[in-house]
Amino acid sequence: MIHNEELGSKPFDYAMSLIQGKWKMHILFFLSRKNILRYTELKKSLGSVTHKMLSNQLKELEKDGLIIRKEYPQIPPKVEYSLSEKGLSLIPIMKLLCKWGDEHMSIKNDIEV
Repeated sequence: MIHNEELGSKPFDYAMSLIQGKWKMHILFFLSRKNILRYTELKKSLGSVTHKMLSNQLKELEKDGLIIRKEYPQIPPKVEYSLSEKGLSLIPIMKLLCKWGDEHMSIKNDIEV
């Protein structure tokens, strides 16, 4: 079991600064499943995200080194996004979150019945 003294606030704050935001973890999740996605594919996967919000979140993820943006010089413009090595290192954490959600989702469903 992890005790509070084992959790460092500076590393936690740093990690959260990279992934905080309504859509960042969702973007990372979809990129982890497909490897490479174009902007329109990401927008479609996320549903109700606005163009401005998605653009901002992608720029921040790129600036923080979690995703790679590859632009092809053609008309119409083609841009692809993928996880960087740093972004790929979050996949085990996302898997743990999915496992945790799966375990607790069934508990929640039992309570609502």
